[in-house]
Amino acid sequence: MKKNINQFPQNTLDEASCPVRKAMEIVGGKWRLFIIQQLGKKTLRYGDIKRAIPDISEKMLIQELKCLVEMDVIEKKSFGEIPPRVEYKLTDKGKLALPLLKHITKFGQKLQMYQ
Repeated sequence: MKKNINQFPQNTLDEASCPVRKAMEIVGGKWRLFIIQQLGKKTLRYGDIKRAIPDISEKMLIQELKCLVEMDVIEKKSFGEIPPRVEYKLTDKGKLALPLLKHITKFGQKLQMYQ
């Protein structure tokens, strides 16, 4: 019998080792990919990220940045200056999401043709 190479792995979504579950822990949610996309371009300060994603609330941005730092997707660097200066940048782990963003962008562009 011929094997279909396009089939998904046999892991179920409730298994801790499921690669889809692991990826969704990082990129899931409404705002995380937008944050990762902005930081994929360059290191940014909080205000720069907020301006780049104007629809995100202050609370949600703070929450998502904190979560992404805890997961080692982004790095937070605080400078001992007044006024305080904090910069965010992608870690090597975070950079793994950039090719995914390219594919999602292409998918979105193709979907626009159907509107």
